[in-house]
Amino acid sequence: MSFCFFRVNQVQSIVPYYYLPTLKILQKDGLSFGKNAYQLLYFGQYEKSLNLAKLAVQINKKDEKLWLILSEAQIANKLYKNALISLNKAKKINSKNSEIYFAKSRVYLMVSELQNAKTALKNGLNIEPNNHNAFFQLGNISLMEQNYSEAIRFFERSIKIKPDFWQAINNKGLAYFEKNNIDKSLKHFEKAISIEENAEPLLGLASCLRMKDIKLAIKLAKKALIKNPNYVNPDYRKEQLWGENLQSEIELLFQDDQLKQDVVLAKSKINESS
Repeated sequence: MSFCFFRVNQVQSIVPYYYLPTLKILQKDGLSFGKNAYQLLYFGQYEKSLNLAKLAVQINKKDEKLWLILSEAQIANKLYKNALISLNKAKKINSKNSEIYFAKSRVYLMVSELQNAKTALKNGLNIEPNNHNAFFQLGNISLMEQNYSEAIRFFERSIKIKPDFWQAINNKGLAYFEKNNIDKSLKHFEKAISIEENAEPLLGLASCLRMKDIKLAIKLAKKALIKNPNYVNPDYRKEQLWGENLQSEIELLFQDDQLKQDVVLAKSKINESS
């Protein structure tokens, strides 16, 4: 009988393998999360977007674009103070990014800080002087402040950059109406309609024509209420920056017997959707 002995070396320790991503990969992941957060925001999944945007900036705190995305998610979730904090962090990273100032102006408008909104827009325009939308927003603030001459100047600058920007042309018509310059208001509503047959310039034009051509005014008002019944509501028109003169004129038009049924139908459609 024989015995065979096998010598086995004792394993002293086991060293596990860990994958440690490089900084470049982490930054790429952060950007990927940021893009996904923006997509969720687009589809109305605001809370999920916010959580993913927070994760993105935790991975990469040195990318101002991620802070911008986070601020957008915070705005969607009505976290306005947090959004301003995020935008200030983005500004520290890159103070030459005009989007940061334009985003700040939106937040200030939402909390009714008009002067801060103006300042932010002007700071953005110092970097990006041909931003037609920034001049448009400055014009809208001037409308809110009932400074109609200034509003017209801002809208003119917006239109000079983008001649087919019907919203600025329309809002220029709003300003002229409040200045009692009905002829100029009418021309701007007509021009806006030639670019986009939207409910707002249609109703604006109808208001201008109430005393001149009631038949055409009624026809335009009917078409406008079919396109967007919300314009039957004075609060909705106020949100669209309609002034007192135009509000009064359209209410007089809506009292016409030929429009009463259309007004009732528009109100019922609003109630159905709410």
